[in-house]
Amino acid sequence: MEKETFHLWCAYPDDLLAAEAAQACLELLSEDERARWEGFKFDRHRREYLATHALARIALSYNHALSPEAWRFQINAYGKPSADPESGLRFNLSNSPGLVVCLIGEDAEVGVDLEPRERAASIAEVGPRMFSTHELEQLESLREDERPERCLQLWTLKEAYIKARGMGLALPLNNFSFLFGGSRGIRMALDSSVGDDPGRWRFCLMQYAGHCIAMMVESGTTPALQVRDVRLRSMTPRRMTGVKQQWFPHS
Repeated sequence: MEKETFHLWCAYPDDLLAAEAAQACLELLSEDERARWEGFKFDRHRREYLATHALARIALSYNHALSPEAWRFQINAYGKPSADPESGLRFNLSNSPGLVVCLIGEDAEVGVDLEPRERAASIAEVGPRMFSTHELEQLESLREDERPERCLQLWTLKEAYIKARGMGLALPLNNFSFLFGGSRGIRMALDSSVGDDPGRWRFCLMQYAGHCIAMMVESGTTPALQVRDVRLRSMTPRRMTGVKQQWFPHS
């Protein structure tokens, strides 16, 4: 079976500290997006929003003839965006103060989430409330110093899955599990109430620019992933090679 190819695009909000870069990105946005951008109280939140939405447009246009400023978007009832008009491309976004990402697939649902690695300890404090019984059992079996990393991985994987489903927190996080160990590395187990087949998904954990990134893609086999880095000062993408990635479950 031929591998499907997905595309992960990365950009950096602090590039927009340069006024020229910020203005160039702002010119790509729709009137509605600009109005929302203006509504942010703090500059760092403005940069994060602007970098995320400019990146989405740049990345989509790399895979389609439409120009970056021409894209329009619809939002479903749970907040997941999709391209309007229909282009065959599916995408998902995630952002932090230091890094924003856009994951793109063709005719396949995708979800992505990222967290700064420095947040592992704080996620370990609140994350277990969202974990399943099976995940908590595995977490308790780890050494105390191993638990923050596991919590970070679980948190991002769960977020990537609910975003791929397009349902947000309407899908209870403790009704599905990511179980570590065995020949498959990590496997996903779903409660019947989730209404899904885990066999249609492949997922990935990746470390990049001080962040843990989790990706969920609709694919029947281990996919190929192309990673591109965009410096918003020049809007020039560059293909990143040698980026370590682990796809699960192992075939």
